[in-house]
Amino acid sequence: MALMHINFFSHVLGMATQMDVIIPQTEHSNPYQTLYLLHGMSDDQTIWQRRTSIERYADEKGIAVVMPATHLGWYTDMYRGLKYFTFIGEELPKICRNFFPRMSETRENNFIAGLSMGGYGAFKFALNLPETFSAAASLSGGLDVTNIINTIETTENTFWHNIFGSNADENDLFKTAENLIKSGKPLPKLYMWCGTGDFLYEGNIKMRNHLQSLGFDLLYEESAGDHQWKYWDREIQTVLNWLPIKN
Repeated sequence: MALMHINFFSHVLGMATQMDVIIPQTEHSNPYQTLYLLHGMSDDQTIWQRRTSIERYADEKGIAVVMPATHLGWYTDMYRGLKYFTFIGEELPKICRNFFPRMSETRENNFIAGLSMGGYGAFKFALNLPETFSAAASLSGGLDVTNIINTIETTENTFWHNIFGSNADENDLFKTAENLIKSGKPLPKLYMWCGTGDFLYEGNIKMRNHLQSLGFDLLYEESAGDHQWKYWDREIQTVLNWLPIKN
């Protein structure tokens, strides 16, 4: 595998930013299947390498992994701030394929996953852009942001208001999932894991029940654990085994 630390300019964000990319070192000429791997609230593009063995796991699967820096934008086009949803969902795949022409453009070869805030982001991209991502995985995802948005209306919380504003619709994954079912577009395969001792556990159960009721192809798993990397290091291996990777 080749591990690259890339500094580049984003026209959507209007600034220089970073991503770390793992590229298979293979002799065959097949297009690379690609996993976009998203970080959580307190992290950056380096965290998956520092807290897990993602490079070794990706090497075993022969898959490219893109880990972008997205700061505290919650993978949204912020109410007051930068357009992180447009950056990750539209601009970044084009930039990556320009840098790495062997990255596949085919929907079936593009996946997205993340933890905590990144779990929310992974599902948000897959449910809004199912033509781009064929599968998505959320580990300990912060999936129920409606509670946050409803709290904004009754408290002074500039941080969250700048991200989401007071309009829940475009950021509510529950409604996004319903709208996708009605649209007739292809549905992504979904994977969820959450520890039973995690502070986000109830929101994950709520999302699991909702997706199952809508008929999504969802694999949900849980086990003892809370919000820690020792669980995510284990579960990202499960995600890679679950993804339809062609070895």
